Amino acid sequence: MRSVMKIAAVSAIAAMALAGCGSKPADNNSASGGAKGSGAAAPGTASGNKLSACMVLDTGGVDDKSFNENSWAGMQAAAKANPNIKVKYVPSNSGSDYTPNLTKYAQGGCDSVIAVGGLMGDALKKVAKQFPKVHFAEIDNGNQSAANIYGIEYNTAQAGFLAGYLAAGMTKTGTVGTWGGLSIPPVTIYMDGYWEGVQYFNKTKKKSVKVLGWNEKNQKGGTFSGSFTDQNKGKSITQAMVSQGADIVFPVAGASGLGAGAAAQASGGKLNLIWVDTDGCESAANYCKYFISSATKNLSGGVETYLKKSADGTFPTGNYVGTLKDNGVGLSPYHQFDSKVPADLKKQITQVKADITSGKIKITSPSQPK
Repeated sequence: MRSVMKIAAVSAIAAMALAGCGSKPADNNSASGGAKGSGAAAPGTASGNKLSACMVLDTGGVDDKSFNENSWAGMQAAAKANPNIKVKYVPSNSGSDYTPNLTKYAQGGCDSVIAVGGLMGDALKKVAKQFPKVHFAEIDNGNQSAANIYGIEYNTAQAGFLAGYLAAGMTKTGTVGTWGGLSIPPVTIYMDGYWEGVQYFNKTKKKSVKVLGWNEKNQKGGTFSGSFTDQNKGKSITQAMVSQGADIVFPVAGASGLGAGAAAQASGGKLNLIWVDTDGCESAANYCKYFISSATKNLSGGVETYLKKSADGTFPTGNYVGTLKDNGVGLSPYHQFDSKVPADLKKQITQVKADITSGKIKITSPSQPK
């Protein structure tokens, strides 16, 4: 979303609207946290062959089965590929941790500081201005016209569109649902795409599949848990949708979405899901039997590419936007549903993907990256 579920969000991805305690954040050196860079390189050049890269996570923890976990995986992959890249992270317990966490790393010798989630945008812009010689990147937000911020964004409306079309083609009740963690662009962009995908299916197949929880034409409405961590809330929201006839639900809420997995488990076969951000059968394998597919964004790939380029001598500038065309977003394999998804529906989804990529299908989500 986070990126919050950033996703995200997780953004505006994904962080929480929880009140902060203002306590000093803990520092977690979970990977090769060896030599630190000076943090004094001029924007556009890496400080020698060694790169100290530091990540500020959104709330939900590094094992949120969603955007935090996937973003950190990109850091680890870069460090594995290049031993000169040293990486570490610090979690955020609430939004009040963003500024102190970013500041701690900016003044602590990190060559690059990566913020996970668009809700860190205001804090990041402020800190980046205070430390112009440190390089920053933010997932699920643009560079905010700052020379030392690199934006890593994803047009997840495209992946959401495919997920919506798939759900509409698989539902047996004629009703599907979606809900988010917070009503922020990195979340609602997925929900927009999902809603549009269902509408496109209805139009082309002359069907009338109903979507619970979201309508792109009403950006101030929708169903949200208010959290990227509250699994009980996620379960109750999902069960409410099942009671209204939904047999497929798409939670866009980070770890809160795991509550939907619990709801599917308790449904006695009435409910299946489409996961978000990561391949659910890899990140939340205990619920794989309920995941028809997952609408993904390649967070790990975006982070890994950024760090590899930085370590090669030049810090990327401007903005990156991942799309279906460059596999920045997409649908995961069908895994245990592979034999259950009709071959004709698979072909249709392949064609829809091609039509989105070519521009034949125009996605209208107002939250798409510019």
